[in-house]
Amino acid sequence: MTMEFSDRIQRVEPSATLAISSLASQLEADGEDVIDLSVGEPDFPTPENIVNAGEHAMEDGHTGYPPSKGVPELREEIAKKLQADGLEYEADNVIVTPGAKQALYETVQTLVDDGDEVVLLDPAWVSYEAMVKLAGGDLTRVDLAPHGFQLEPALNDLGDAISDDTDLLIVNSPSNPTGAVYSDAALEGVRDLAVEHDVTVISDEIYEQITYGIEPTSLATFDDMYERTVTVNGFSKAYSMTGWRLGYLAAPEELVSQAAKLHSHSVSSATNFVQRAGVEALQNTKDDVGEMVEAFHERRDRLVALLKQHDVSVRTPDGAFYLMLPVDDDDQQWCEDALEEAYVATVPGSAFGAPGYARISYAADLDRIEEAVERLVDAELL
Repeated sequence: MTMEFSDRIQRVEPSATLAISSLASQLEADGEDVIDLSVGEPDFPTPENIVNAGEHAMEDGHTGYPPSKGVPELREEIAKKLQADGLEYEADNVIVTPGAKQALYETVQTLVDDGDEVVLLDPAWVSYEAMVKLAGGDLTRVDLAPHGFQLEPALNDLGDAISDDTDLLIVNSPSNPTGAVYSDAALEGVRDLAVEHDVTVISDEIYEQITYGIEPTSLATFDDMYERTVTVNGFSKAYSMTGWRLGYLAAPEELVSQAAKLHSHSVSSATNFVQRAGVEALQNTKDDVGEMVEAFHERRDRLVALLKQHDVSVRTPDGAFYLMLPVDDDDQQWCEDALEEAYVATVPGSAFGAPGYARISYAADLDRIEEAVERLVDAELL
């Protein structure tokens, strides 16, 4: 028997990072000491009060099906958080999802039809492209690399890319993979283009609490953007809850009512007791978040300084915990060489639409970061 696969799944290529992760796993299995600077998650444990809240929720019997769009207590807390950020969302504007990735997937599926144009800002997180292709959309990409990964100097390029035929723009600030935090002037430019061409915008704000000396602005706070913005966020990064799988989208009620149909027929809901832990995270974890961000800040500064010592110039990121390192034109080969010769795992920039770069995650101990740089220098890769 020969299976026939859907056109939609064949539109999507395997992740460009699979070769690196597979090689890293093999090297570790062979006993090599691999320094993993490829991971997209904090290296801190989930704060103890959140863990306890999850345990107590299970003990209290919160192990059955919750309401599909989320338990009322969590949706209310999310609304309060968003309102404190200057957004107008109420609990009815929120769908709680198993991770922010699911919120993005549901939004793209709800908004994009075959042939619809979706604009991405490169470098872009790898799953945006796959989500758009699965929905049948066509991609137009705007390269921010020549502009130091900043959006403001690239607004003319974005204006050339967006037209009345554009259906959706995806904005991620702070950015994965660059760590860029877009200025208010840049976001005002996005607003002007979105209003002029009647474009819906996804604002992926999963890293909004991880910034260094700069406060990000939520896109939906700008005039005329509330009604055309879907704000996506979650608990994985700020609260070190990656494995808990908890995120959300906030949007006008007309979109929520449509996305909720896909939500109910696919994942049904986020896990009941995990949502109760999410309430605790929003209410009582500010100090833990601050300590984690302070540690990332120190690591960022040390990594940038080490690279500078070796005459490697990089754009200092203002948020998230990633840095784009300029490498050879064949960035995939450079990353393989870094792993095989220096036992340092990174991610090829081409996976994000940024050939010639490698993404480094500094979600690792300072001593491991320092050793990683030393290994790359010894291997003559820096």
